[in-house]
Amino acid sequence: MFASLALPVMAGGLDPENEEIFGAFAGADVVMLGEVHDNALHHALQARLVAALEPSAIVFEMITPDQALKVNDELREDAVGLQQVLEWEARGWPDFSMYYPIFTAAPAASVLGGAFDREAVRAAVESGAAEVMGGSAALFGLDAALAAEEQAAREALQMAAHCDAMSAEMMAGMVEAQRLRDAGLARAVIAGLAQGEGPVVVIAGNGHVREDWGLPVLLRHYLEATGTEAGIVTLGQYEETAPDAPRTTHWVVTEAAEREDPCAAFR
Repeated sequence: MFASLALPVMAGGLDPENEEIFGAFAGADVVMLGEVHDNALHHALQARLVAALEPSAIVFEMITPDQALKVNDELREDAVGLQQVLEWEARGWPDFSMYYPIFTAAPAASVLGGAFDREAVRAAVESGAAEVMGGSAALFGLDAALAAEEQAAREALQMAAHCDAMSAEMMAGMVEAQRLRDAGLARAVIAGLAQGEGPVVVIAGNGHVREDWGLPVLLRHYLEATGTEAGIVTLGQYEETAPDAPRTTHWVVTEAAEREDPCAAFR
């Protein structure tokens, strides 16, 4: 149904200031652009890539499908109004001015939401992602338990992300919430692929776009289950240095954003 992907460049680290970076995503059906949420440099690169790719749809981790339905051409020209409609600040996302250029970079692209509401996320923490997804859980592989090693690694990352301030017993539920968020993004990507000829771009945190256990795994599970083909390319954006083993097709390294200690509130 969708063209298979033939990468025009070698996978690996890219220079965000080199115009050749745009060739790294040519021909892909789905381009997943990771980020550190509060780093303005990451969002500036996302906006440049979206403008160059001219996608048919842009999927945002930060908004729900219902919120996305409210985004029209007039609202996209009104940064203040768009922020209010999306309840951006109330939902705890960083400064909207960093994200707004992404919304306007490809005016013809539809805006899709990949987020679940808070009630659904809480339900996943308590009962598991598969329970929330219901009959479609198997299509995304959510009906199968994670391998023990992956489960342990993901729980450790969740503990670190919460500044080691939560009980270890809660981490399994936090992993389930993350799996649910990945499923929501996958569901939105599938809707985007059905809409038009251009690629679908995903704007999400680095954890969601990693290819060993994030959104790409769930999306590929769905594509295989439904006999569909789609070329997927991922970009991780890191600060100061890349991980020893980046889990994305490509990656860039930028300066770190200035921020207060995120763990100060826990202490």
